[in-house]
Amino acid sequence: MTDEPLDVAKLQRRLAEFAAARDWRQYHTPKNLVAALSVEASELLEIFQWLTPEESSRVMADPGTAHRVTDEVADVLAYLLQLCEVLGIDPLAALNAKIDRNEKRFPPPGGPGTDQGGECDPPN
Repeated sequence: MTDEPLDVAKLQRRLAEFAAARDWRQYHTPKNLVAALSVEASELLEIFQWLTPEESSRVMADPGTAHRVTDEVADVLAYLLQLCEVLGIDPLAALNAKIDRNEKRFPPPGGPGTDQGGECDPPN
């Protein structure tokens, strides 16, 4: 572990080095990484599956559950970052561009580009 400030590129390098040292890169195809990402996202969902909205809002108050949530979030992020690395996607640029598109697609109610500021479903 290092005390240097974290950034996406450094984390991607650490993940790549970790996989390379174990000869796992051969398994890190886009298909396999997407499948693993889906599994890890499902494991995160499992923690919340039967909670009420109120219980889900308090999930981090229980140290054991908070640890599980944190670990699953890390697993999801790890596979997403590895997928981006393999596909040559800059995840921060991709997110920034998506937010730009959503701002145009879903203007705030009553803002420019809206007729009466009607309701709309949130974007996926």
